[in-house]
Amino acid sequence: MIRVGIDCGVKTGFAVAVNGVLTRVETLTITQAMDEVKLLHAQDTDLVVRIEDARLRTWFGSADARQAKSGAGVREGVGSVKRDCSIWEQFCIEQGIKYELVHPAANMTKTKSDYFKRITGWLGRTSEHGRDAGMLVHGRFK
Repeated sequence: MIRVGIDCGVKTGFAVAVNGVLTRVETLTITQAMDEVKLLHAQDTDLVVRIEDARLRTWFGSADARQAKSGAGVREGVGSVKRDCSIWEQFCIEQGIKYELVHPAANMTKTKSDYFKRITGWLGRTSEHGRDAGMLVHGRFK
Protein backbone atom coordinates (compact mmCIF):
# COMPACT_ATOMS: atom_id res chain seq x y z
CA MET A 1 0.00 0.00 0.00
CA ILE A 2 1.63 3.24 -1.19
CA ARG A 3 1.01 6.59 0.50
CA VAL A 4 2.45 9.87 -0.76
CA GLY A 5 2.80 12.87 1.53
CA ILE A 6 2.77 16.38 0.06
CA ASP A 7 3.79 19.51 1.95
CA CYS A 8 2.73 22.34 -0.36
CA GLY A 9 4.89 25.36 -1.03
CA VAL A 10 7.48 26.83 -3.38
CA LYS A 11 9.60 23.85 -2.37
CA THR A 12 7.25 20.87 -2.28
CA GLY A 13 7.91 18.34 0.46
CA PHE A 14 7.51 14.87 -1.04
CA ALA A 15 7.54 11.57 0.81
CA VAL A 16 6.56 8.01 -0.05
CA ALA A 17 5.70 5.26 2.41
CA VAL A 18 5.02 1.65 1.54
CA ASN A 19 3.01 -0.12 4.23
CA GLY A 20 3.79 2.74 6.58
CA VAL A 21 7.59 2.61 6.06
CA LEU A 22 9.26 5.61 4.43
CA THR A 23 11.04 4.87 1.16
CA ARG A 24 11.55 8.45 -0.06
CA VAL A 25 11.79 11.82 1.67
CA GLU A 26 12.81 14.77 -0.49
CA THR A 27 12.05 18.24 -1.78
CA LEU A 28 10.88 18.70 -5.38
CA THR A 29 9.22 21.31 -7.53
CA ILE A 30 5.45 20.97 -7.78
CA THR A 31 5.69 19.67 -11.36
CA GLN A 32 8.38 17.12 -10.47
CA ALA A 33 6.24 15.90 -7.57
CA MET A 34 3.19 15.58 -9.81
CA ASP A 35 5.19 13.54 -12.33
CA GLU A 36 6.36 11.23 -9.53
CA VAL A 37 2.79 10.80 -8.26
CA LYS A 38 1.65 9.83 -11.77
CA LEU A 39 4.42 7.22 -12.02
CA LEU A 40 3.58 5.78 -8.61
CA HIS A 41 -0.14 5.74 -9.41
CA ALA A 42 0.62 3.71 -12.55
CA GLN A 43 2.25 1.10 -10.24
CA ASP A 44 -0.51 1.10 -7.62
CA THR A 45 -3.96 2.49 -8.39
CA ASP A 46 -4.85 2.24 -4.68
CA LEU A 47 -2.22 4.88 -3.92
CA VAL A 48 -3.42 7.71 -1.69
CA VAL A 49 -1.92 11.20 -1.71
CA ARG A 50 -2.07 12.95 1.67
CA ILE A 51 -1.88 16.72 1.25
CA GLU A 52 -1.29 19.12 4.11
CA ASP A 53 -4.06 21.62 3.39
CA ALA A 54 -3.04 25.15 4.37
CA ARG A 55 -6.52 26.36 3.42
CA LEU A 56 -7.73 24.83 6.68
CA ARG A 57 -5.25 26.83 8.77
CA THR A 58 -6.91 29.62 10.75
CA TRP A 59 -3.87 30.79 12.69
CA PHE A 60 -0.67 32.23 11.32
CA GLY A 61 1.40 32.70 14.45
CA SER A 62 3.92 35.46 13.97
CA ALA A 63 2.77 36.34 10.43
CA ASP A 64 1.28 39.63 11.62
CA ALA A 65 4.56 40.69 13.22
CA ARG A 66 6.54 39.50 10.20
CA GLN A 67 4.20 41.40 7.89
CA ALA A 68 4.69 44.58 9.91
CA LYS A 69 8.45 44.12 9.60
CA SER A 70 8.76 42.68 6.08
CA GLY A 71 5.64 43.83 4.26
CA ALA A 72 2.69 42.18 2.56
CA GLY A 73 4.90 39.52 0.95
CA VAL A 74 4.45 37.40 4.07
CA ARG A 75 0.70 37.14 3.44
CA GLU A 76 1.30 36.60 -0.28
CA GLY A 77 3.45 33.59 0.62
CA VAL A 78 0.59 32.15 2.67
CA GLY A 79 -1.73 32.73 -0.30
CA SER A 80 0.59 30.94 -2.70
CA VAL A 81 0.71 27.87 -0.45
CA LYS A 82 -3.09 27.86 -0.30
CA ARG A 83 -3.18 28.09 -4.10
CA ASP A 84 -0.80 25.12 -4.33
CA CYS A 85 -3.19 23.09 -2.15
CA SER A 86 -6.00 23.85 -4.59
CA ILE A 87 -3.78 22.85 -7.51
CA TRP A 88 -2.91 19.53 -5.85
CA GLU A 89 -6.56 18.79 -5.11
CA GLN A 90 -7.53 19.52 -8.72
CA PHE A 91 -4.60 17.43 -10.02
CA CYS A 92 -5.72 14.41 -8.00
CA ILE A 93 -9.33 14.79 -9.16
CA GLU A 94 -8.32 15.10 -12.82
CA GLN A 95 -5.93 12.13 -12.62
CA GLY A 96 -8.41 9.93 -10.73
CA ILE A 97 -6.02 9.63 -7.79
CA LYS A 98 -7.34 9.09 -4.26
CA TYR A 99 -6.36 11.87 -1.89
CA GLU A 100 -6.88 13.13 1.64
CA LEU A 101 -6.68 16.74 2.76
CA VAL A 102 -5.01 16.90 6.16
CA HIS A 103 -5.53 19.79 8.56
CA PRO A 104 -2.12 21.24 9.49
CA ALA A 105 -2.92 20.80 13.18
CA ALA A 106 -3.43 17.05 12.58
CA ASN A 107 0.15 16.58 11.36
CA MET A 108 3.31 16.80 13.42
CA THR A 109 5.20 19.50 11.52
CA LYS A 110 8.47 21.37 11.87
CA THR A 111 10.26 18.40 13.42
CA LYS A 112 14.01 18.67 13.77
CA SER A 113 16.17 16.31 11.75
CA ASP A 114 17.41 14.22 14.68
CA TYR A 115 13.91 13.77 16.10
CA PHE A 116 12.55 12.81 12.67
CA LYS A 117 15.30 10.20 12.29
CA ARG A 118 14.60 8.80 15.74
CA ILE A 119 10.85 8.33 15.26
CA THR A 120 10.84 7.27 11.59
CA GLY A 121 14.14 5.44 11.23
CA TRP A 122 14.92 7.53 8.12
CA LEU A 123 18.69 7.98 7.86
CA GLY A 124 18.97 10.12 4.72
CA ARG A 125 19.25 13.89 4.54
CA THR A 126 16.00 15.79 4.79
CA SER A 127 14.64 19.30 4.50
CA GLU A 128 11.93 20.71 6.74
CA HIS A 129 9.50 20.34 3.83
CA GLY A 130 10.47 16.72 3.25
CA ARG A 131 10.09 15.93 6.95
CA ASP A 132 6.63 17.52 7.03
CA ALA A 133 5.62 15.36 4.04
CA GLY A 134 7.15 12.31 5.70
CA MET A 135 5.11 12.82 8.84
CA LEU A 136 1.95 12.74 6.72
CA VAL A 137 2.61 9.14 5.65
CA HIS A 138 4.96 7.54 8.20
CA GLY A 139 3.17 4.72 10.00
CA ARG A 140 0.02 5.07 7.87
CA PHE A 141 -1.53 1.78 6.81
CA LYS A 142 -4.87 3.08 5.56
